[in-house]
Amino acid sequence: MKETIRRHINEPGQLESLYRSDKSGFRRAFQDLYPELQNIPIAIFWQERLQHEGEGIDWGSRREWLVVILLGLLAGIAARLPVLLGINEDFFFQRNVGFILFTTLTVYFSWKNQLPKEKVLPIALLTLSGIVYINLLPENPDSDTLVLACLHLLVILWGVFGFSHAGGGQKIRERWLSFLKFNGDLLVMGVPIAIAGGLLTGITLGLFSVIGLDIEKFYTEYILIFGLAALPIISTYLIQTNPQVVGKISQVIASLFSPLLLVMLVIYLVAIPYSGKDPYNDRDFLMLFNALLMGVLALIFFSIAGFSSASKKTLEIWILALLAGVTILVNGVALSAIVFRLAEWGITPNRIAVLGGNVWILIHLLLVSWKLIGVLREKTGMHEVEKVMVSYLPLYFIWALLVTLLFPFLFGFA
Repeated sequence: MKETIRRHINEPGQLESLYRSDKSGFRRAFQDLYPELQNIPIAIFWQERLQHEGEGIDWGSRREWLVVILLGLLAGIAARLPVLLGINEDFFFQRNVGFILFTTLTVYFSWKNQLPKEKVLPIALLTLSGIVYINLLPENPDSDTLVLACLHLLVILWGVFGFSHAGGGQKIRERWLSFLKFNGDLLVMGVPIAIAGGLLTGITLGLFSVIGLDIEKFYTEYILIFGLAALPIISTYLIQTNPQVVGKISQVIASLFSPLLLVMLVIYLVAIPYSGKDPYNDRDFLMLFNALLMGVLALIFFSIAGFSSASKKTLEIWILALLAGVTILVNGVALSAIVFRLAEWGITPNRIAVLGGNVWILIHLLLVSWKLIGVLREKTGMHEVEKVMVSYLPLYFIWALLVTLLFPFLFGFA
């Protein structure tokens, strides 16, 4: 869509036809392109038109809603499989929650982007192979490699979802940047919907209890579980039809939280020596430390991805560069703690997996930080930051594949 808009930017008739054929897609693409087209008179006209038309809520077409509802029902049925087939819920959800979460989204974007068969086939094969593989692993509640395989399978399925969202074009930077930004938008859209659903649940159960009807079991097993399973695909569709709504909120959240998170991290690092907590000897604290690292990394990447459709302010770039630098320090502490535990207590699958993941994150952060410094020194542009951020993503996918497929066998399913 972006390339088509660029090609026909001076052809009003073609732009109108594009807009009428896919209003939400046109709006998203045009908003991303506007910073580079803002000096063209017809682009200024379209910017004003889209802003005016974007004041209302677009509920999309009936055909698209039918697809979304069908996918939501399929997700709900998948979440009910333990009851329908008499499968242990702990066994099922530990191994299959990623398929419930990501598969409907993958199918939706494969359909939305009209992926050709040669791209849909590997997506389908990888997904089906993952279902068979993870469910055939030996059942052992104490197996660390099983937990690692299930966790890293989420990364693999996230990568497959990204491939479908990007239209199968894994080398197209703009599409993968859009995917990274979409993850933040999905969180921004999904949380208030989930809160609203929670309020509706409380009110409904309370009202029925007042008249003496206990519907909690039925409501939980059917209404609530179907609603939770359908939440990602419903949120996705609302983002697709109303990008002007969530896009502004996402940019505000990223701009607001980045400096606050930077201050918090600095205070946190200073407070650690006084807290009595020690990542070198406290395993739970080390796990929390790594969870913090992943959250900060996600915010940095989400903020950088937002620059593709926002003005590039020097202050915001400074904050991101400083945040990346502090995150490198956090990663350094985590890495040193993992190396210490390996030297002190030996090799375990958990320690090797965390060590590998932290090394990849550290290298990625160093590369992104170097490019951000280059932007501040005016020796490069944000496109170089975006390029290094996106080009590194396949390494996470490859590492997740190695952990998922090899670790259970290398460590004897321990």
